[in-house]
Amino acid sequence: MAFSADELRVLRRALAFALHPAPLPDEDVQDCLRLAGSVDDAVAEAGRLRAFLLADLVRYRDSLPGSLTGYLELLQDALAAGYDPRPEDLAALRALRGGPLAAALLERCQMIAERSVRARLAGRAVHATAPAPRSRLTALPGGRAAEPDKPKTPAAPGRPVPPPERPAPKPSEVFPPRRPVPQPPQRRAG
Repeated sequence: MAFSADELRVLRRALAFALHPAPLPDEDVQDCLRLAGSVDDAVAEAGRLRAFLLADLVRYRDSLPGSLTGYLELLQDALAAGYDPRPEDLAALRALRGGPLAAALLERCQMIAERSVRARLAGRAVHATAPAPRSRLTALPGGRAAEPDKPKTPAAPGRPVPPPERPAPKPSEVFPPRRPVPQPPQRRAG
């Protein structure tokens, strides 16, 4: 995740207020809440995209051998995103290992699976397949509650109203269909 320059300024101010509690101006509180909402949206979107990718991977794996190219591409994408190959993936790759890409992926998946099993046997935590839910932003001491001279409006004590939730994007919106690249016509000798 990358932050814009404005978001980094908000984050820097929030960290400074966390280290040195002082009354927060309403504008800073709203900026922090917007940033927290943006981070929550990005985490939720990443979770939705990951779930879609893994569901797509299962569909392609179930359609093998006809979906060989798509399955191998999706598996590479999933591995790059931290996916631990399942026994079904290893079995499918063993059946497809006649091709060089499938053989290389089988070797890579076997190494990842072996590392994962060894880590579990050793009692170490293995990286999660989905991000853990993040707790909501809480008020810092010395924030708006420490401003006794300002009259409170009815909306101030309550939580801000979150913007309406966006509908989840359709798979066709996130991953447009792949179109074959036209090849230039070959010249005939003659």
